[in-house]
Order: sequence, then structure tokens, then C-alpha cells
Amino acid sequence: MSRLIPCVKFGKEKEGLEKPPLRGSLGQRVYEHVSKEAWSLWLEHSKMLINEYRLDISSESGQRVWMDELEKYFFGEGSQLPPDYMPKQAK
Repeated sequence: MSRLIPCVKFGKEKEGLEKPPLRGSLGQRVYEHVSKEAWSLWLEHSKMLINEYRLDISSESGQRVWMDELEKYFFGEGSQLPPDYMPKQAK
């Protein structure tokens, strides 16, 4: 049976993640307040951030930027698109 949580991204109850996606307090906070659907949207957004900012998420500084953006995306003012970002046009 799926677990319903109050999703911070959608402002209503949605199906929750099966386990915390990260270690530590931020991972627990995401587990308790972010739905599967919202997490999926974050993963797509974070791919764009990694590519546009050329983040090396195996480095400490790259992880710090990624985690800061994750916190903003769900619990802050929102993760902003890079200034020069141009979305790909649909074919």
C-alpha cells in the first residue's frame, strides 16, 4: 500500500517516496514532505542544472551546489534556471 504525504511542491496529499532518497536530515525531510511525482520533477530539473552548470557531483563543491538547489526547489524560493538557459525546442 502506498504512503500518502503532504507534498510541499503540490500543496496536497500525494503518494510518497518508498525510502529517503538521501542520507541525513535533508533526506528525511524530503521523504516526509516530497511526493514521488515531485521528486521525479526535481530529478529532471537537476539534470538540467548539472548539464548547464557543468556540475561535477562527485566533488564536494558540486554536491554542495546540487544540495543547495534541491533545498531551494522544495523548501525555499525555488531553484532558478541558469541565466543563459535555452530549452530545447520540441521536434
